[in-house]
Amino acid sequence: MKRALTLLSFGAVLAFASTQLFASGSIDAGKQKAAACFACHGADGNAVDPQYPRLAGQYNVYIQQVLHEYKDGHRNNPIMKGFVATLSEQDIEDVAAYFSSLPTKLDGLKGHIQGDK
Repeated sequence: MKRALTLLSFGAVLAFASTQLFASGSIDAGKQKAAACFACHGADGNAVDPQYPRLAGQYNVYIQQVLHEYKDGHRNNPIMKGFVATLSEQDIEDVAAYFSSLPTKLDGLKGHIQGDK
C-alpha cells in the first residue's frame, strides 16, 4: 500500500510538472499583450537600463513563475503588481512565450549587476 501511495504521489508530481514545463503560449499573442512591458524591458526584451531585468531568452517557466509571484504578492513590487493584476493564466503563458523566444543580448554579467562599474 505504501509503495502504491508513493507511486501515485510521484505520478501526481510528474503530471503537475509536465503541465508547467510544457505549458505553451502564443508568441504572437504574447507580443501584443506585452506592449505595456516594452517601456521598461524593451520591445526586444533587452532592457538598457540596469534597473529593469532583461527578459529576452529567459526560461518560459521562470517568466511565468515570476509573473505569478508578482500577482499573488510573493514578490512585492507595486508597479509590477499593477501590470499583472489583470493578466489571465493564458495572458501569462503568452507573454512568457514571447519573451522566452527572443534572443538575449546578455553575454555575461559584467556591467549588468547594480553597483558594478
